Amino acid sequence: MTANDGRILIVDDDEDILVAGKLLLKRHYGTVVTCNKPELVPELLADQSFDAILLDMNFGPGESSGAQGFHWLSRILEIDPQAVVVMITAHGGVNVAVEAMKKGATDFIAKPWQNEKVVATLSASVKLRRSRTEAEELKKTNRTLAKAVSASNQPILGRSTAMKEVLSMVDRAAPTDANVLILGENGTGKELIARELHQRSLRADKVFMSVDMGAVTESLFESELFGHKKGAFTDARDDRVGRLQAANGGTLFLDEIGNLPLHLQAKLLTVLEQRKVAPVGSDKAVPIDVRVIAATNVPMQKLRDEEIFRQDLLFRLNTVEITLPPLRARTDDITEIAEFYAGQYARKYGVSEKVFSDDARHAIERYGWPGNVRALRHAIERAVILSEGEMFEPQDFQLDEQPNQPGAVKEVKQEAPVVQLSEDDLNLERLERRAIEEALKKHRYNISHAAKDLGLTRAALYRRMEKHGL
Repeated sequence: MTANDGRILIVDDDEDILVAGKLLLKRHYGTVVTCNKPELVPELLADQSFDAILLDMNFGPGESSGAQGFHWLSRILEIDPQAVVVMITAHGGVNVAVEAMKKGATDFIAKPWQNEKVVATLSASVKLRRSRTEAEELKKTNRTLAKAVSASNQPILGRSTAMKEVLSMVDRAAPTDANVLILGENGTGKELIARELHQRSLRADKVFMSVDMGAVTESLFESELFGHKKGAFTDARDDRVGRLQAANGGTLFLDEIGNLPLHLQAKLLTVLEQRKVAPVGSDKAVPIDVRVIAATNVPMQKLRDEEIFRQDLLFRLNTVEITLPPLRARTDDITEIAEFYAGQYARKYGVSEKVFSDDARHAIERYGWPGNVRALRHAIERAVILSEGEMFEPQDFQLDEQPNQPGAVKEVKQEAPVVQLSEDDLNLERLERRAIEEALKKHRYNISHAAKDLGLTRAALYRRMEKHGL
């Protein structure tokens, strides 16, 4: 929008002022509306918006107190809190105009005015109005984006006693600003619980920033979390805001916190204690206000080992501790979860929804699911794609014969045949697939440990698993 597109409203009971103002301003702005009766202002504001309003301080002969100007200034700001109002006053009423600015006016123009002064004042006022409008639109956009990013597309499923206890903890912890540590095996839904905590908190309209600590390399740790200034290092071509600062006012979710090396744990602890962060290359610390939710699949016994995890950081993170049960400990929820994902994937792939036979229900409830809900979800997706019967049967899920017994370790069979390699087979695709299979089996489908063994990030391992259909 250019200056010539601006809309100006002049409110004064002096027709000479209205005519002179319109003749002057129509050369600079697209629309100039004049009004000699302030009672008509609410109607004008209801029909259109103005970039700036010139408002006289006094209406009627003999008026000099400015009371009428104060009244209509208040009414205008009630109708449009973002309105930019410039008061018109006589020389003797400057003190009154200053008082009006304290009540919300943007500036004032003294009678008799100088044309250059009027044009300059309104130019600044129009810019202010547009800045306010842009700022308000940006706030609305940020709220919408924060809500969209923070929302989860997966509900928390399950009515078992174990899950009721978890949700009870969420109910009590969410409205507070207490830091929360979520413990649980891979695939139990730690991020889902973290998002639920955020959605039920007083920060729900702010951003939920998730950081996978297992995927952040040591060399980029400070840049990713703290940000950096242009020129701080070779590839720092622009200033960058770190995740901590980007999450200001909202929730910071530190996933796989147990994978963070000790020397980086110390840096994170310092920031959390001081509530300030200094971007790399800057000596100025920026205050931050974030709620920290952390998650890890490392058992608490190991976290209490000072050679693995700093105890002062652990105390800082686990004001409230929530432990998610593995799927094998909540067998009452398995069928509900399976039916939900079966319906979801049927819609995704455009196939008819199927029910589970009694044998299929019995089979999935007895199975150990070493990958927990994530493994069950993948098994359901595969069954939706490959099942040929009228309903799901046990063989559709490619489960082994071991029942769900305490302490039993079971593995989900691969959805594609295992590739057998001869000693002289040097095909890179098959070698890569075989290496990933071996790493997953070795670490019982613990993605973090398998990725570390392979020299990959978690994200890179997931991409390769999808590539090979694992």
